Amino acid sequence: MIDIQSASQQFDGPDGLIHAVTDVSLNIRKGDIFGIIGRSGAGKSTLVRMLNLLNRPTTGRIILDGQDLTQLNAQDLRQARRDIGMIFQHFNLLSSRTVAANVALPLELAGHDSTTIRQRVGELLDIVGLAQQRDRYPAQISGGQKQRVGIARALANHPKVLLSDEATSALDPETTRSILDLLKRINKELGLTIVLITHQMEVIKLICDRMAVMENGQVIEQGNVLDVFREPAHSVTRSMIGDVIAQELPASVLARLQSQQQGNDQHTDQSHLLRLVFVGSGVEQPLLSEVVRRFNMDFSILHGQIDEIQEQAFGSLIIQAQGNRTQVAEAVAFMAARGVAVEELNHVISTH
Repeated sequence: MIDIQSASQQFDGPDGLIHAVTDVSLNIRKGDIFGIIGRSGAGKSTLVRMLNLLNRPTTGRIILDGQDLTQLNAQDLRQARRDIGMIFQHFNLLSSRTVAANVALPLELAGHDSTTIRQRVGELLDIVGLAQQRDRYPAQISGGQKQRVGIARALANHPKVLLSDEATSALDPETTRSILDLLKRINKELGLTIVLITHQMEVIKLICDRMAVMENGQVIEQGNVLDVFREPAHSVTRSMIGDVIAQELPASVLARLQSQQQGNDQHTDQSHLLRLVFVGSGVEQPLLSEVVRRFNMDFSILHGQIDEIQEQAFGSLIIQAQGNRTQVAEAVAFMAARGVAVEELNHVISTH
């Protein structure tokens, strides 16, 4: 659906060139909700604006549904942009227009007649749940309702793709959840491809199918959301996942383990700190009990959490296993064969 090929974006800055986006290649499949996440300044907003050429790539290609946007003339590009709707963090509504008139604006600019516009606006306000607010002005509605107007406006011309640039970051958690639920429903009911820019991993966890992580203008990790959460390959990704799913031990637990290790260095080869990640039905299986019986080992559970990602249970557990290296290796292999991702964490309590 969207193929980003070696795209880069450079700007002239006071001290020379600014490399906002560097050699990014991504493939976004039709009908997916694709999340692009990064901390402030990572380049994600620049990248999303490259998708409709509001920022023209310095190098590389942006291909939408088989059409290379970077090769279009101004008139053809204007036409192609009608296939791309966009919603913004701060809504960008016209204060002098009613809710209905704000939604109607792109239809007016496209030259549709008044009957078509009235019918389409009615359909869109029903979709976003604002039929009763059609004659109100932006100052008379809540932030969440303003964003619903923005979504309706972005859908006006029947786009193939919806770009969302930090669309929920100005909203409270409850309103954020309702907007994400709306986007998910639109994705399913309209078959719309959604590209979602955010700095909040909670947003990725709640709504996205696939994701890319950006840092310093580059994509450092990408893949299925469940796979990335299960085995993050980059420290930046691990840190951001830690905002919503426990990835690290609490400081007090870590300090206690380090103190124990200092007092028992001669026995450290018998103690192994492990992170286990369970997905789906594996969360409900008595796997640790079976490991204890099968391999004659003891476990202490230090930290854990069960959540849901892509409508599947997702469990993260940090344990301290007591046993020799052979026992632990066999136990790890046994758990891995049953779909549990296992990572040894002894380095985090090392005092050497």
